[in-house]
Amino acid sequence: MSKTITGAAGKEYTIEPRTNLSGADLNNTDLRKAKLWNANLSGTDLRKAKLWNANLYDADLRNADLSGANLRNADLRRADLRNADLRGADLRRADLRKAKLSNADLSEADLSGAFLKGADLSEADLSEADLRKAK
Repeated sequence: MSKTITGAAGKEYTIEPRTNLSGADLNNTDLRKAKLWNANLSGTDLRKAKLWNANLYDADLRNADLSGANLRNADLRRADLRNADLRGADLRRADLRKAKLSNADLSEADLSGAFLKGADLSEADLSEADLRKAK
């Protein structure tokens, strides 16, 4: 089931699994509970986006700007977040198992209670990130 949302510049986008939103401007967009598994979101502007409880399983988020985004309880298993900007993002209780986070900027991100088993955090910036109770 798909739904249509309006992005930051007034452009409409269809939100559904496997969709291609590469490079889209979704800054401050409400994507709560969005079903975006296996979607291409590479290079997308998702600053301050509301993505809590979103399904981003196996999504391509390489080079995406997710700074200040709310990804609380999001399913990011196997997601590709290489070189993504997640500064100050809310990732509390997010499922990041087997996610690719190499070279991602997670500085000041809240990862408390996040599931990180098998995640690749090589060269990721975790300065001042909250990792309390992360598993």
